[in-house]
Amino acid sequence: MCTFNGAAYLQEQLESFCDQSFEHWTLYVSDDASTDATRSILADYQQRWGESRLKIFSGPCQGFAKNFISLLKRPEVQARYYAFSDQDDVWFSDKLERSVAHLVTVADETPALYCSRTRLVDAKRNAAGFSPLFSRPPSFQNALVQSLAGANTMMINQSARDVLLQLPDDAKVVAHDWLAYLLITACGGTAIYDAQASLDYRQHGSNLIGANASFKDRLTRFRKMLSGRFVEWNDANLQILRAMSPLITQESRATLEHFENGRRLGAKSRLCELRKSGVYRQTVGGNISLVIAAFVARI
Repeated sequence: MCTFNGAAYLQEQLESFCDQSFEHWTLYVSDDASTDATRSILADYQQRWGESRLKIFSGPCQGFAKNFISLLKRPEVQARYYAFSDQDDVWFSDKLERSVAHLVTVADETPALYCSRTRLVDAKRNAAGFSPLFSRPPSFQNALVQSLAGANTMMINQSARDVLLQLPDDAKVVAHDWLAYLLITACGGTAIYDAQASLDYRQHGSNLIGANASFKDRLTRFRKMLSGRFVEWNDANLQILRAMSPLITQESRATLEHFENGRRLGAKSRLCELRKSGVYRQTVGGNISLVIAAFVARI
């Protein structure tokens, strides 16, 4: 878990860890120099739980994505499976148990990622619906153009962590959840999407990234795409994929070649190359917006 001035909701998140049906866990926290009561809350729980149960580190203070990657790279963090957590959600009591149950079906040597849908709640935990329900299979073709689920739902195995440990220290990370999905599928790993929600995802004014569930949210994302933001995100992701090319499968390389060609060519050839790449989004609306973005050279 990575924290930054999260005192307002942190205790509820920590208590939801206590309520897990799966009891064999250790919490590693990287705090980015919080100035509120976050550190004192963590210190109090560390005293109650013991230092073997809760370990606290200082983060790099370079944004939430860098904080998560730095924590994942710490040699002190050792386990068979690794779950990412926000500082302001509430996990369902079976979250860890269900995540592990899915991942144990995958061979240890195969990089694997589990993620799920979320139940949306407001600041006071009043229900506000669910994150979008996806039905198309997770894949590298999807990961190139869409992040499947939030990091707060994710768990990875050791082989997946080994892939992420190869990430260059100077890499520009758009979002660690998208990056995990992208790299694990690029390297021939398995991504599992659970349509059943695993936590209450709190939507409030301090969220760095929202759930993208409403029409207004999606319209905002579409406008950002047309503004050139999607191009910048793809530039950053592709630079990382190039740096990690020795780990990428031949099939993923072929997909990547068509995708990169499509970004450079004229409109007709661009659409043709994108079709050959096989990239897709999870919804009809998402795929329409992708085609429009490709047509106006905003990919």
